[in-house]
Amino acid sequence: QVQLVESGGGLVQPGGSLRLSCAASGFTFSSAAMTWVRQAPGKGLEVVSFINRSGSITTYADSVKGRFTISRDNAKNTLYLQMNNLKPEDTAVYYCAKERDKGQGTQVTVSS
Repeated sequence: QVQLVESGGGLVQPGGSLRLSCAASGFTFSSAAMTWVRQAPGKGLEVVSFINRSGSITTYADSVKGRFTISRDNAKNTLYLQMNNLKPEDTAVYYCAKERDKGQGTQVTVSS
């Protein structure tokens, strides 16, 4: 079955950076488009970023464009999200997702 395990979250000050990772298993990772989604306290899920199977196409929510970078290593079955210039409004649980499947999430808290 699909398994997605996120890591790399934590507490960071505004303006700081984090890199999230998602280890994928149970499916052919290189054949799957992937997304990062997040859920802030009291809010619904928001799609943050998308990457196609090869990594040649990426898209971003307007709220993170220019600050976040999605990437993947198909040889390592791993998805990444580099987050720079973090803002308090980026505070959320971040999930990697393949269609309707997602992992347990990793908490990102941006606060001084």
